[in-house]
This record gives sequence, structure tokens and C-alpha cells, in this order.
Amino acid sequence: MTKLGYSMFHGFSSKHLLRQMCLLALTLPFLASATANLVLAGENENANSSYEIGLWGDLPYSAAQEVGVTRLIEDMNSQKLAFTVHDGDLKAGSNSLCDNALYIKALGYFNSLEAPAAFTPGDNDWTDCDRPSNGGYNSLERLDYERQLFFSTNFSLGQRRLFQEVQTAPLCLGVNGAVPCVENRRWTVGRVTYATLNIQGSCNNLCDTAPDPEEYAARNTANIAWLKETFRVAKERNSAAVMLISQADPGWDQNDPNRAPLRDPRTLMETDGQLDGFRDFLSALRDEVIAFRKPVAYVHGDSHYFRIDRPFLDAQGRRLENFTRVETFGDNQGNGTNDVQWLKVSVNPRSREVFSYQPQIVPGNRVAVPAP
Repeated sequence: MTKLGYSMFHGFSSKHLLRQMCLLALTLPFLASATANLVLAGENENANSSYEIGLWGDLPYSAAQEVGVTRLIEDMNSQKLAFTVHDGDLKAGSNSLCDNALYIKALGYFNSLEAPAAFTPGDNDWTDCDRPSNGGYNSLERLDYERQLFFSTNFSLGQRRLFQEVQTAPLCLGVNGAVPCVENRRWTVGRVTYATLNIQGSCNNLCDTAPDPEEYAARNTANIAWLKETFRVAKERNSAAVMLISQADPGWDQNDPNRAPLRDPRTLMETDGQLDGFRDFLSALRDEVIAFRKPVAYVHGDSHYFRIDRPFLDAQGRRLENFTRVETFGDNQGNGTNDVQWLKVSVNPRSREVFSYQPQIVPGNRVAVPAP
């Protein structure tokens, strides 16, 4: 290189380097701010530390409940939660449109939560959108829209983002054919593994206005694969417990004819004459719960009745002692914000049961008995 050439190159390099350093100095604060809001599951924490999470769902179903949800979110934000999960149904099942505005409003709710916000779709969000009173939409197109809006990255929603594993195999169906089941998520915090599964009411899309057996079969296969992989991962990570979250109440026995499918708890066969979109999954779940031996919590909404119980039996009729069903608050729109409440779960990997539950009654949402 000539002396002149070197001088020109050196001058260019110095200016270029100075420009790059200035850009870096301007960019670093923004990068620091962005990365400060990311939470990498399982990292930088004592694996046996205790923490708390928030569960909610089947909300809001009315204008009054929309107001109540803002108070619920404020209540969640007042507590130091590791993350939150909404178990589906962003609106009422009938007489409420499945238009884009619905999902965008819900996205606003989730992103107003300070803690990471996970979400799994509900039947009112897509399966039932083909009802005339909901706008007569194509259900799969609505699910595709949810996938695009809520599940376009490997992170949760919320002001802080939690990294999640995603079911990327193209096992589910969209309007244009096979697609990844990106709504099915998994994450580990401390020594507990969590997963969401797209399991729906309305017979899991086998009944209602426009049943879709092909869609059901594909998604059911995907859900069972995700379930089995989740327990395999939990064993590999030596997880102290597993929590699964979906929308549907699949029906566990013969005791709840007004709210859930009726089912022989030993054979898992549905006994009410309805098409059964859950037996295959329940059979796989029972096998995994028994093999895992440690605590398993199954969280769902759908039948709008807050409860925590142990309804799952083995084939001999014996209760599965390590299994807990958790149904979140929701709906009851006839009584305004009466059930616009949430459930706080304390997670302690060192305790025998791992999960303990404390219903949170938002003071401003009390209806029957005013707050003191």
C-alpha cells in the first residue's frame, strides 16, 4: 500500500471506528434497558428458592368485567410475582364478536402486567368464533391470528419477558394447512416445569357450530406429544413438580353434570352421549402422572367454578395422590365483578406438595360483601 493509500485508509478507519464507537455508546443504554426486562428461566436463581405466581382466566366477559380486570391487574402488579398465566377465554362464548379489536385489547391487558404473562387460547377465542352471534368467523383463521399476535416470539408477554420453549413441529392445522403449534409453551423456573396446551371446550372442537375432526385429530396428537415431552424434560431436569395449563375442563368423573363432561373415572370413557375430545389425552396424562410420582397440578378454566381438588383416579378407582386439579375464577358476568379474581400460587420446591394456593379477592371487585 502506498503512503498516500495508507493515509487515506488510516483516516477512513479512524473515522469509521469513531463513528462505530459513538453508535455503540448510544445503543448500549437501550440494549441494557431491553435485556433488563428479559427473564431467562432457570438462570441466575437458586433452584430451590420459593416464589409466587398468578393464575386467572375466563375474563373479561362483559364491560363491567373489563373494568374489573384493570383492578385485577393492578392487584397482581402490587405483588412480586415470578409470572402470571391466563388459561384462556378472553370473552363470553356468545353475542360477542371475535374481531381483531378483541385480541388487541387482550394484548394490552397482558402487556400491562409487570410480571411475565403467559397465555393459552380458549374456545371462546377461536373454536366458537364460527357462531353467528360471534360474527361467523372461520375458527382456524382466528386461531392463526392469535398465533401471530400472541405467540410470534420465544418469549412470554408482559412488561418483563420470560423465555419459553415452543412446540415448533408443524403438527397443528391453520387455514392453509400444517403449522407449528406455537401456542404450546414450556418453561422451567427453579425446579418446577410448566407447560401450556391448546385443549378446548366445545368437545375440543368436535361439536358446536362447525365441528372440525381433522383439526382436532392433528392438535390432539400434538398435545399428547407435548405432554410426553414435558414430562421427559421434567425428569431430565430433576424437576420437583410439573404444572400444566389449558382451557378445557375435560370432565373427570360423574359428579359434575352441570359444568363438565361426564366420565367413568376408571375407564375414562365419556358417559353422557357427547363426542369425546379428551379421553386420549386424559389416558396419556394419567400414565405420565403415575410414572412421574412427584406433584402434578393441572390448571384449567372453562366451567367457571373456582375449585382445587383431586378428581383423577387410576384404572382401579384409586385416587392419584400426586395430582391436583385447579380451576380458576371466571365468568359469572350476571354478578358483575363478583368472580373477577385471581389465584396466587406459592411454589416451594423444598416442600412435599410444592404448590400451595391462596385465592386473591380484589377489594374493588367485591360485590356481595363490600371490602372492610
